[in-house]
Amino acid sequence: MQKFVYEYATKVYFGEGAVKEHLAAAISGYGKNVMLAYGGGSVKKNGIYDEIKKILEDSGKKVIDWGGIMSNPTYAKVQEGAQLAKKEHIDFILAVGGGSVIDCCKITAAQAKTDKDLWEMEMNDHKFPTDMIPMGAVVTASGTGAEMNGGAVITNEEKVIKAGMAAAAPRFAILDPAYTASVPRIQVISGAFDTLSHAMEMYFGNSDQDNVSDDVALAIMKNTVVNMKRLIKNIDDMQARGNLMWDSAMAENGILKVGRVTDFQAHQIEHQLGAYTDCNHGQGLAVIHPAYYRCIIKDAPEKFTRFAKEVFDVQTAQEGVEALADFIKECKLPTKMGELKSKIEITPEVLRKVADTCNIIQCGPRALSRDEIYDILLSCM
Repeated sequence: MQKFVYEYATKVYFGEGAVKEHLAAAISGYGKNVMLAYGGGSVKKNGIYDEIKKILEDSGKKVIDWGGIMSNPTYAKVQEGAQLAKKEHIDFILAVGGGSVIDCCKITAAQAKTDKDLWEMEMNDHKFPTDMIPMGAVVTASGTGAEMNGGAVITNEEKVIKAGMAAAAPRFAILDPAYTASVPRIQVISGAFDTLSHAMEMYFGNSDQDNVSDDVALAIMKNTVVNMKRLIKNIDDMQARGNLMWDSAMAENGILKVGRVTDFQAHQIEHQLGAYTDCNHGQGLAVIHPAYYRCIIKDAPEKFTRFAKEVFDVQTAQEGVEALADFIKECKLPTKMGELKSKIEITPEVLRKVADTCNIIQCGPRALSRDEIYDILLSCM
């Protein structure tokens, strides 16, 4: 393994009833003004909003609403939240939702503490914020693992770029599987595939053969597949949902990344596809991953063979990639570009723009050319 320094700042409360049991104490050490952030309003329909708001108010907090955070959160939405936070002198931001809500709040927490444009600061000046409003997360849709780190993915619509940014890590995260009960089936499965993608992209990076992180990543992948299959049979299997919640957390708390190079090129491709189409992240990954792996399989035959044997119980590298493709079909996730919900028609011309603007990273097994990325995308048409 390579040298590393590991520190983990987020306190996790896991299990059914965790919000009622722990939220009041978790938030007690922060100021009075709490921004309660959420998405399209489902938390109001299913009662989660009322339950959390009551706990906050009973704890002496003043609750300031900030709703309407969209999937694939935009930089404009970040600015809206930052202005509200400044106006209301927010002491703490509580993100209630999935990865989009949590990511948006992470960047908002930093933007609210500076007059500098955070996008320009990070993307152009390569400087990162150090002063942020403290925040926490109550997860209602798992898969991204956003509650476990300080990274976020934000879409800058003006620049047509969807990219990772760095800001506030949640001080605490509450993971209650029961809070995911009303999430639609396709969203649950899409989120779980994002978890699988995270573990795969860490595993397929370059590393020593005895890298501990590889062994943990393979275990997370296998457990994610097993529990996704359980949900295919019974979407209300709460034990499977809980397992997937923790798989999601384990895949993004940094444990799988230490001491190694990762391979997040498929994520980079999907991010830019999302910038143009606004497609669902997990579903975009489901379309891209098999095509990407068919492209790089010869560059890491031993790793693909081990993946095949330990995750899908087949014997060869090629069989492993095709087993992944078959599993995606079994999950009824999209397998072609035309099956994605998109704000525009996905044409070869659009895919050329995606390939030409996608972030190419130096990762394992090897870096791709823009023409290779274009060919991968075209094979998904």
